[in-house]
Amino acid sequence: MAIVHVTSENYEKEVLQSDKPVLIDFWASWCGPCQMLGPVIEEVSEEVTDVKFVKVSTEEAPELAEKFSIMYIPTLVLMENGTVVNKSTGFLQKEQILELLNTKNSKITRGN
Repeated sequence: MAIVHVTSENYEKEVLQSDKPVLIDFWASWCGPCQMLGPVIEEVSEEVTDVKFVKVSTEEAPELAEKFSIMYIPTLVLMENGTVVNKSTGFLQKEQILELLNTKNSKITRGN
């Protein structure tokens, strides 16, 4: 599944109106761990079809980063029906992302 780039203009349509849970990847072009996480997210998005994967550039959509109180990047936010159900900050391995997707409403996880 293709990863959708989300801005303030398409946030409601792509995230809030999604019929699937949505994993939002908050990132920036200058962030090394964000660049490392990108290919991992791509790989997971090809395997997991019941979740929509989107990316939000904190440089291009700072208002969305502020809305989610993003203090550090990369940050992954899992939303379902417009509600945050899980969140993680820092680089994650593929297995950790899969765990994040499967542990909705659990504790907030932190990557190493």
